[in-house]
Amino acid sequence: MELLIKNAHVVSPADGLDAAADILVQDGKIAQIGADLSADCAVLDATGLTAVPGFVDMHVHLRDPGQTAKEDILTGCNAAAAGGVTSLLCMPNTVPTVDNPETVHYIINKAKDANAKVYVAASITKGLKSEEPTDLRALRSAGAVGLSDDGRPVENTKFLRDAMKLAPSLGMTVVAHCEDLFLADGGKINEGAASAQLGVKGIPAAAEDCGTAREIALAAAENVPVHICHVSTKTSVALVRDAKRRGVQVTAETAPHYFSLTEQVLLKRDADYRMNPPLRTQADVAAIIEGLTDGTLDCIATDHAPHTPEEKSDFEKAPNGSVGMETSFAVANTYLVKTGVLTLGQVVEKMSVNPAKLLGIDAGTLAVGAPADIALIDPDEQWTVDADRLHGKSKNTPFKGMTLTGKVKRTLLGGKTVFIDN
Repeated sequence: MELLIKNAHVVSPADGLDAAADILVQDGKIAQIGADLSADCAVLDATGLTAVPGFVDMHVHLRDPGQTAKEDILTGCNAAAAGGVTSLLCMPNTVPTVDNPETVHYIINKAKDANAKVYVAASITKGLKSEEPTDLRALRSAGAVGLSDDGRPVENTKFLRDAMKLAPSLGMTVVAHCEDLFLADGGKINEGAASAQLGVKGIPAAAEDCGTAREIALAAAENVPVHICHVSTKTSVALVRDAKRRGVQVTAETAPHYFSLTEQVLLKRDADYRMNPPLRTQADVAAIIEGLTDGTLDCIATDHAPHTPEEKSDFEKAPNGSVGMETSFAVANTYLVKTGVLTLGQVVEKMSVNPAKLLGIDAGTLAVGAPADIALIDPDEQWTVDADRLHGKSKNTPFKGMTLTGKVKRTLLGGKTVFIDN
């Protein structure tokens, strides 16, 4: 199959590209990129659109197996495609847990026909219980590329240390959910002004910060890498920044809701704004943005966490989590690019180039020979988020009703169109 994309503005930081160009796709790969290309094949006119390497979301909950009323692998990948996400790392807190080769094989096999490439993070401990370690070598042989107990921290520090020491030799990335569960103590939202006003038990920022400090200490002591998930507090940003200055092999991600929303939206008593870590203060938002600006925070991931409307109907009893893949680029573009905080190229680095490097996957580039995983975006189109029009099963977005700037217009996976914005 051949396709010629004409008249695009190509932004591909890994390849030093930020210019008008055409892209020739052959057999699912980038065959040629340059000005005034021609070929005897189908032509896609991308006038007015920007072509970027498909986004890589390294923190996604697909809920499959076992919780498919919320989402499944195929519907989750439909949501990914609608957000320009062509590769994603799915977390292990499914039913059963991704703690055995059979479940890894199930996910990989079901994802073969999906509209995004699914990479698997297997759990570090069986059942996410921190009672017994998993067989990391067997999980790697089955196809897992990441390791995490996400949804929970690894409470047994020895198991976490052992995984961090072994993972590099297996070619796996440890992605750490940082939380002290004793400090969190069953809280629902950030411990602060909103929790006091609502009379709802809060989670102190220290719960995240102590977890972040532990993971950094392990990485420093053992001289091994660790990736910190969903950073939401100013202190955790400072801890990562200091560790990087000291040469510790630490990388970190944040999510769009942490640089765009604060705990004040929780005064609506709407559980779609409840996630873990929770929305924090304006000072934390400012620190997250500073961390993105100075390179402390390497990646933007979504922590896409679908839940049914019934589950989200009770503000205090609802499970944590929000969906985010369909809005991630638009929120980043609105709050970071249009405000002059980052360039579009820098956002692409954090949403595509850097996560691809951290996971060691073939993505994040539009170089000749690379997979033709491409998002065509209109960085200036304004649109209002309508939860009912989202492409996944669940609609629990914290951005519902918001007007954002920047729209994914078409997504190509291996040169095949998997999403068109109508």
